[in-house]
Amino acid sequence: MVLLQAMDDEQRAHAALPFENEAARRWLEYRPAPRPGACLALLSPAGRKAAHRLLATALSDRGYAQAMAIIALEEVLDRHEHWQLGRHSGDYWVSVFGDPAGDEPWSWRFEGHHLSVTMTLLGDEVSPAPVFLGANPACVSYAGRAVSRPLAPEEDLARALLEELGPQGRAIAVVADRAPADIRTGTRHRIDQTIQPPGIAASRLGPTPRSLLRQLVALYLDRLPAELAAQEAARIDRSELLFAWEGPATPGTRHYYRVQGDDLMIEYDNTTDDGNHAHTVLRRPRSDFGDDILAA
Repeated sequence: MVLLQAMDDEQRAHAALPFENEAARRWLEYRPAPRPGACLALLSPAGRKAAHRLLATALSDRGYAQAMAIIALEEVLDRHEHWQLGRHSGDYWVSVFGDPAGDEPWSWRFEGHHLSVTMTLLGDEVSPAPVFLGANPACVSYAGRAVSRPLAPEEDLARALLEELGPQGRAIAVVADRAPADIRTGTRHRIDQTIQPPGIAASRLGPTPRSLLRQLVALYLDRLPAELAAQEAARIDRSELLFAWEGPATPGTRHYYRVQGDDLMIEYDNTTDDGNHAHTVLRRPRSDFGDDILAA
């Protein structure tokens, strides 16, 4: 409510949308493209602060820090592109669907290039997905040392897992020699429960790689505040996890991985030939955009 109150009538008309508007509510777009909502660049300082505070309610401290680093990279990317596309850190948009003060379901989204966070609420229940974080450039370095690398844990932990699998495990987990051009779920508003081939099951792993796989899942869940992360962890605790890698294991090359479980889809890719443009997403195939609490 604070966010909507900080907008003028025109901005509010763009930001406040009916919950029944499925096309706008079930929206995911991590590319620089037109999108529903009110643009942060056009809000007052109070409005921008309210939008950032709303985003912070959906993320842990670490997740919020990653999001802010991703937003700042728009200015870095604009410089790399010689200012040709006019990218800017204000090109992020916020939408509210339904009435936050009412008794019916409502949702909100904070979105722009390489960042999309959607939360759906009904009373005290929160359905926290999709959550997309990307980075371009994924790494800015100086003299071989990283200056900015927002999604470093997402890459490094998966590489450690791949290494610990050993030759036999990697023969099952590496399902393609070449990585796809993007995450396989893309911007679809509904996704399949599994992607084939599924890779290697956690039940086939030794103690160390199995622990690393659990840590990798926890890394994505811990983008959420502690209470929501614990809720999601409990929900998938008995789920069989599957890990798949596509592309070479050599750093600095195009690569991709995914983790699948019961109502869980995690994807990561590094989409350019120099391996410096990352996409990551946490989705729930049966529960995205609040389908779980709406069904209940």
